[in-house]
Amino acid sequence: MLEQLLIFTRGGLILWTCKEIGNALKGSPIDTLIRSCLLEERSGAVSFNYDAPGAAYTLKWTFHNDLGLVFVAVYQRILHLLYVDDLLSMVKQSFSEIYDPKRMSYDDFDETFRQLRIEAEARAEELRKTKQVGKPVSSVKKQGQVSKAGLEGGNKRVSEGGSKKDDGDGYKAKVSTLTNGHSNGNHQMEDDSQETDLANGKENTSSNVAVDLSKLQKLRSKGVRGRGGVRKTDSIGNKSSKVAAAEPAKKATKKNRVWDDAAPKQSKLDFTDSIDENGNNDHVDIVAADQGESMMDKEEVFSSDSESEDDDEPGSDEKPAEAKKKGWFSSVFQSITGKANLERSDLGPALKALKERLMTKNVAEEIAEKLCESVEASLEGKKLSSFTRISSTVQAAMEDALVRILTPRRSIDILRDVHAAKEQRKPYVVVFVGVNGVGKSTNLAKVAYWLQQHKVSVMMAACDTFRSGAVEQLRTHARRLQIPIFEKGYEKDPAVVAKEAIQEATRNGSDVVLVDTAGRMQDNEPLMRALSKLINLNQPDLVLFVGEALVGNDAVDQLSKFNQKLSDLSTSGNPRLIDGILLTKFDTIDDKVGAALSMVYISGSPVMFVGCGQSYTDLKKLNVKAIVKTLLK
Repeated sequence: MLEQLLIFTRGGLILWTCKEIGNALKGSPIDTLIRSCLLEERSGAVSFNYDAPGAAYTLKWTFHNDLGLVFVAVYQRILHLLYVDDLLSMVKQSFSEIYDPKRMSYDDFDETFRQLRIEAEARAEELRKTKQVGKPVSSVKKQGQVSKAGLEGGNKRVSEGGSKKDDGDGYKAKVSTLTNGHSNGNHQMEDDSQETDLANGKENTSSNVAVDLSKLQKLRSKGVRGRGGVRKTDSIGNKSSKVAAAEPAKKATKKNRVWDDAAPKQSKLDFTDSIDENGNNDHVDIVAADQGESMMDKEEVFSSDSESEDDDEPGSDEKPAEAKKKGWFSSVFQSITGKANLERSDLGPALKALKERLMTKNVAEEIAEKLCESVEASLEGKKLSSFTRISSTVQAAMEDALVRILTPRRSIDILRDVHAAKEQRKPYVVVFVGVNGVGKSTNLAKVAYWLQQHKVSVMMAACDTFRSGAVEQLRTHARRLQIPIFEKGYEKDPAVVAKEAIQEATRNGSDVVLVDTAGRMQDNEPLMRALSKLINLNQPDLVLFVGEALVGNDAVDQLSKFNQKLSDLSTSGNPRLIDGILLTKFDTIDDKVGAALSMVYISGSPVMFVGCGQSYTDLKKLNVKAIVKTLLK
């Protein structure tokens, strides 16, 4: 049965709840729906599932965008109620007729809802009985297959004299070329007895010949392209000579390299610093890196001077020729008078062009589709104001949606949290995770440099005990920045190394511990289990996912599987997931900034750092306005 039905405004004011049901919901499904779905631009989904201890709910909703109302129905997931969508539609129509923005109480709607509910249940019961009495044959068929009834009604009958009759279905055009042996130039495949019989005018023993369309399509597809050439038929159905296909040019074979026995002329292969007998480094001592102020502390000025150059709405270049021929008078008249209510057919062209534009900016196709569905749901039924075009309305709605997604839901101020942890006399621990080769160690050093600029004492923990050279790489950064590093070499348990590093930082009074981990693919079960152990054992204050800005659809797979593995492999009831994102190689993507949107949308975590160069200062904050402008440009 229905657990709850709620009507509230987009501002959060509850106007009416169903008192007739009166069931107390377990958990907070409505609040979770608003936080996780409606505010995150996922309202284009069909339903939302909520799991609570002892209960599993399904929530469905609809909007009245012109009045700014939200209608939500909650029911037990196991019931699969068929009348919920119909009931929401009827409630929306009835309530909108009596809605008054100044009115706060709608107790008189109880009786109306009771009648609407009875009517919706009766419709669902009648529909269920109708399906049980006579189940209709599904009209969806696989390509090349026809139902038995369709074949009986549409088969061709070839008489003894070679004449052809049609029973009235539309298969005449498909088989007319294979009767009486007249092919009229159609191509046929050799060594096929059925087609040869038809081509030579031979008849079947029975008077009725049932044509299988799947075989017919195979005959045609094979007849057009034979092996090594094309077989043609003449006017009387006899096969003519084989037309040979052009032979491809032979590939030039690679000549074998002749190796001589002489040793390669390389005077030096080992470029590491030499160490004398006393353990001193012969190389000149490296001075602490001081490359100036980090870009994190510089305010990036976003210029809007170029906005006038991009006033064209989405889809303006992709408009079909038919739309351009309509003239400007009808569009101007509609923009002046306004449109009564926006419908899906009105929003379709603009949303399609906008989706293609987002995908060209490296936004994952799944994310672009969901965003367009959410914008469509927020605009459907809304009245278009005067002097406003649909394309500009859609773009404005999409811009607002993108800003809401990229703006962090909660503030993560690392410097503030570091000082709070310092007051509790414990280090602030940051763990860097991600796939192979994205730049975790390099950007860890950039974060360390930025923290040094703010007089924060930092210690590195070399917990990448898997990749060769990882400890040496981190040791080089620590020497250049003149900060301590905790290392235990290779083939050690990373979780234990991180724990000992945190204990060492506590004894030495270090404010922050930056933990470097091994790169791992999201499908590597052993390494993901080791990462989950490291996080569960040490409980870091911040888990940063380091990802490349170059990836598109793969960003969705990486982040979702990382979070899924951390949740599945966690031993605690409240698993630690990814808290923030560090985007690397942002200076190499030009306007392909869609990976930032895909990562934030799929994980709900904000982009906290953006790597944009090779020096320690090349680390900055994400400029949300610039990203949105680039995505819609």
